[in-house]
Amino acid sequence: MLKLGNLTIETPVVLAPMAGITNAAYRRLCAEQGAGLYVCEMITSRGIVEGDQKSLDMLTFDARETVRSVQLYGVDPVFIGRAVQILCDSYGVAHIDLNFGCPVPKVTRKGGGAALPWKRNLLGAILRSAVHAATPYGVPVTMKTRIGIDSSHQTYLDAGRIAEESGAAAIGLHGRTAAQAYSGQADWSTIAELVEHVSIPVLGNGDIWEAGDALRMVAETGCAGVIVGRGCLGRPWLFRDLAVAFGGGEALNLPTLGEVATVMRRHGELLADLMGEQRGLRDFRKHVPWYLKGFPAGGELRAALGMVDTLAHLDELLSQLDPTVPFPVAELGAPRGRQGSPRDHIVLPHGWLDDTDGLSTDLADAEIGVSGG
Repeated sequence: MLKLGNLTIETPVVLAPMAGITNAAYRRLCAEQGAGLYVCEMITSRGIVEGDQKSLDMLTFDARETVRSVQLYGVDPVFIGRAVQILCDSYGVAHIDLNFGCPVPKVTRKGGGAALPWKRNLLGAILRSAVHAATPYGVPVTMKTRIGIDSSHQTYLDAGRIAEESGAAAIGLHGRTAAQAYSGQADWSTIAELVEHVSIPVLGNGDIWEAGDALRMVAETGCAGVIVGRGCLGRPWLFRDLAVAFGGGEALNLPTLGEVATVMRRHGELLADLMGEQRGLRDFRKHVPWYLKGFPAGGELRAALGMVDTLAHLDELLSQLDPTVPFPVAELGAPRGRQGSPRDHIVLPHGWLDDTDGLSTDLADAEIGVSGG
């Protein structure tokens, strides 16, 4: 089990927030497969405080989400504190994760995401504000970060110390720098080093493609749990496998194409319930390549599924798949989702690396247009 303050997670697995992916429908789908903590898409603190409709619309939870978890992005301690209070008081949120790991250029160039931990004093002020606001509600605050901006500007050990001193319940570490983005291989040794450096739980993130990867990460690093992102794209049953693996059970059979089609149909149904049929099925389209990755489905059928617009149309197309086709074992352990290439240069605000304070830095524009990633 994973303990985050007063919150106990049956299986030490956390669904990473992913823009345009981890809405209420996808969280419900994953939760139906296994146990864990399922975090909604990243939302800006300023958007919540100022009542931005796009940000508030993302605070939609399924009726069966007994533990509401939100990832909050922000650069201002005052806005962060107020947003945390609103989330706890008005939305019944039971866990808040602060994002200090986003490597997207539009975020780092304004000093947010993975760039912010360089400003140690600002990081501490944000964490203390969030913890102070959440404490009366008994809501644990965690943070997620990366190794650093690049190999020459590492921040994860200082971030861990600051998180612990500020009262954070845990810290998640993605074993890549912002410069690496999602390329190359995650460095799990940094997760092990952070475990030795702090007394609060450390959650490991990076390159968990199969349940066995999660067990290996825990064994090699001593982390208290794992954060799963791209590995579950088109494979929400990974949470079933993780629950079995952490429970000491035997590996389950890989799903056939027919079983994958059943999950696809359920996903489409949940999205239709959440957004309305037409919009929900449009949103479903981007998941099709992930679900069918490695399967012999045919280009024409794949293209048709990429244009699906009703549940009836989805049923018709899924019926054309051969349900007996076995899972493509060549896809096991293979990276999924975006990878890209490492960046030679991370765009930061002017003079960002000159000091590690940040409390007097004007970051007023850093949250504009960031909700959702």
